[in-house]
Amino acid sequence: MTVWEAIAVVIAGVFAGGINTVVGSGTLVTFPVLLAVGYPPVVANVSNSLGLVPGSLSGAWGYREELKGQADRIKRLLPASVLGAVVGAVLLVTLPEKAFAAIVPVLIVIALVLVLIQPWLNRKLADRRSDNDGGVLLWLGVFAAGVYGGYFGAAQGVLVMGIMGVLVSEHLQRMNALKNVLTAFVNLVAGVLFIFIADVAWLAVLLLAAGSVVGGQIGAKIGRKLPPAVLRGVIVVVGVAAIVQLLTR
Repeated sequence: MTVWEAIAVVIAGVFAGGINTVVGSGTLVTFPVLLAVGYPPVVANVSNSLGLVPGSLSGAWGYREELKGQADRIKRLLPASVLGAVVGAVLLVTLPEKAFAAIVPVLIVIALVLVLIQPWLNRKLADRRSDNDGGVLLWLGVFAAGVYGGYFGAAQGVLVMGIMGVLVSEHLQRMNALKNVLTAFVNLVAGVLFIFIADVAWLAVLLLAAGSVVGGQIGAKIGRKLPPAVLRGVIVVVGVAAIVQLLTR
């Protein structure tokens, strides 16, 4: 990796840390950057998951005020995220790399669709007025999102927000804070497993980690003031670039 490539990875980490905290699609920025500097798809995905863990934790800490009063909800849903992350990580390293290369473009398309419908999901969340707290369906939905995140984390946060938007009545910022905690643990658990069962590009991990910590704090401070339409536009462009890169490798 050249110096300029290393700088690009750090900048991508900053951007991803901020996007993950506010929207939840940072992998669509960092994953294609890692591909562009020469890492194979599975190595790039594994290293990306590890590298973004500090940023996810940084974003969760930045939203700590919105987490007050949600301890019971976290205790109930965190096991679902952890179990899902384990399943997703095991699938990543047991399925052949050709399967990953075939599946990931489809997952990126799904992620991009989720990013594009984020305003609608936000309105659904904001308009809910019932006392429903999700129940078993919410637990299963968070588990499924954890499997997705353990295998390939792009737009995992958007997926979690969409599930909660349909099933839970709560303020958007509080749900965003909860989303940051759940996705942070998915990345953390999957990342720890990857250390023992997969090839990791440690330089990429360190560069992403440094950038994502800064980005997580920036995202938490700016929060909803960031122009979502601009973020979505950038994410879509980068995601399409990732699809093209994967299909032409």
